[in-house]
Amino acid sequence: KSKKAKMSTAKKKHLLKIIVLGDAGVGKTSLMNQYFNKDFTNLYKATIGAEFMSKELELDGKAITLQVWDTAGQERFQSLGASFYRGADACVIVYDITDAKTFNNLNSWVKEFLHHATPLNQDTFPFVILGNKCDLQSRRQVSANVAKRWCSERLSNCTSNTDELPLYETSAKDATNVETAFQTVISAAL
Repeated sequence: KSKKAKMSTAKKKHLLKIIVLGDAGVGKTSLMNQYFNKDFTNLYKATIGAEFMSKELELDGKAITLQVWDTAGQERFQSLGASFYRGADACVIVYDITDAKTFNNLNSWVKEFLHHATPLNQDTFPFVILGNKCDLQSRRQVSANVAKRWCSERLSNCTSNTDELPLYETSAKDATNVETAFQTVISAAL
């Protein structure tokens, strides 16, 4: 076959760009490592700027290149990540269930993302919220009900057609809900 004929029979690939945001130390990089590599380490290394991981998927007969961007949670590096927000198809915001401050910053992360990413329709842009470190129940500071209420209030402030803002309690350490959460993000982004 000629090159032209081969190209026309190849499936068109869709690029999905997902941005992961949240305070430093909530487990953004660990969640990505668990999803992409089925791996977890207790060693903490701050992300500087932004890094991404990608993989090829097939969903509903569509070839998809999934790109998940891990951004710096530390304030001194946050401005480096802003340019990476543009062109995103969905945003994951992570908080640590054992640290109420990280939960209280969710609104700031939503505002920051919408400000820098400038999506066409801010009210319907897909967000997924992850309460990470659910393996540390004895140290919990944010109840699941408080998080659900936040998601409901966030939705009532916009004109989204969705019934709920997806919320998952995850553990990068033991992989709880990691696969399910990323599948939801991918579906929301399509």
